[in-house]
Amino acid sequence: SWGAAAAMVFGGVVPYVPQYRDIRRTQNADGFSTYVCLVLLVANILRILFWFGRRFESPLLWQSAIMILTMLLMLKLCTEVRVANELNARRRSFAASRWCSCGPVATPSRRPTSC
Repeated sequence: SWGAAAAMVFGGVVPYVPQYRDIRRTQNADGFSTYVCLVLLVANILRILFWFGRRFESPLLWQSAIMILTMLLMLKLCTEVRVANELNARRRSFAASRWCSCGPVATPSRRPTSC
């Protein structure tokens, strides 16, 4: 029964381990939907609140707590990766705006170029 309870508690988290590792390795969270995290957070919070009114098996309660922690970790990673990617895109955009089609734009340290 302990094995079944452990499988029930950690079974919902297992699919997110490879996703977490892949997002961290590639620094790209484009394929991951944060709405899924939102839905799972709401569902698990509601399940915990329901437990206070009508007690159910404790492995399901632990599953909800672990899923909430997992979803918070996934959201944290996705927001960090997306913010970093947006900052890098803005830096590239800013650096690219300092160049015209024929060469660098005139700056105090550079002479203007003629096209």
